[in-house]
Amino acid sequence: MRRLTIGNHALRVLLETVSLVLIAGAMFGPIYAIFVEEIGGSLFDASFAAGLFALTAAITTVIAGTYVDNIRENKQVLVLGYVITGLGFLGYTYIDSVLGLFVVEMVLGVGEAVSWPAFDALYSRHLDKHKEGSEWAAYEAMAYLVGFFGAMAGGLIVTLFTFGTLFSLMAALCFISAVYLYLLPKAVL
Repeated sequence: MRRLTIGNHALRVLLETVSLVLIAGAMFGPIYAIFVEEIGGSLFDASFAAGLFALTAAITTVIAGTYVDNIRENKQVLVLGYVITGLGFLGYTYIDSVLGLFVVEMVLGVGEAVSWPAFDALYSRHLDKHKEGSEWAAYEAMAYLVGFFGAMAGGLIVTLFTFGTLFSLMAALCFISAVYLYLLPKAVL
């Protein structure tokens, strides 16, 4: 069996930074409905909030994708997306009502919509010829693995500490990715 390795420095950087953002989201996914109930919401409120996130992301993604096609500095757009996502995660710490949850979900929808077209454009730009399948597989495998570890870690963190601790960590992971990419020399991406 052939070992999956990424020799491409740009792709390794993108995988490392996106993994922090993905693990942040994965830490909250399995316990999301519990949090919504803690702020006085129902399971329907949790579903509606998730739907509002998806609708906001869908609408904003079209705009962001068009913008990404027209600029050269996709790295800066990705940084902005990670910052917005981090602010959204941090926003969870201030939620005390279902209405606040809806606002935070829309912020997160914008953050994702800004991030993904820029990430996809950068990742696609740096793919090695004739290795596209294995290099995209590296992304997919990483996403599943961080999903596994994130789901386990999120429940543990909230069990041992609080939701506030979890949200602060989630935001910090996004901000670390954003700062790292921002400080990365232009030649890398």
